[in-house]
Amino acid sequence: MELKINNQTKQFATDSLTVQALLDLEIPIKQNGIAIAINNFVIPKSDWNSHSIQETDDILIISATQGG
Repeated sequence: MELKINNQTKQFATDSLTVQALLDLEIPIKQNGIAIAINNFVIPKSDWNSHSIQETDDILIISATQGG
């Protein structure tokens, strides 16, 4: 499966992924403060385990940062 994540094309050796499975591959350690948008729609965290990703999806992963 080829996915566009944060404007970079990446290959995955699977035909299906959920949002949570993608995050487990891309950000396995710290997943707090993360927001996911697919095709310009934010996916609620409560849907990460059930929302399937399609090969044509445009995925944006945003990490919150502290600052002042």
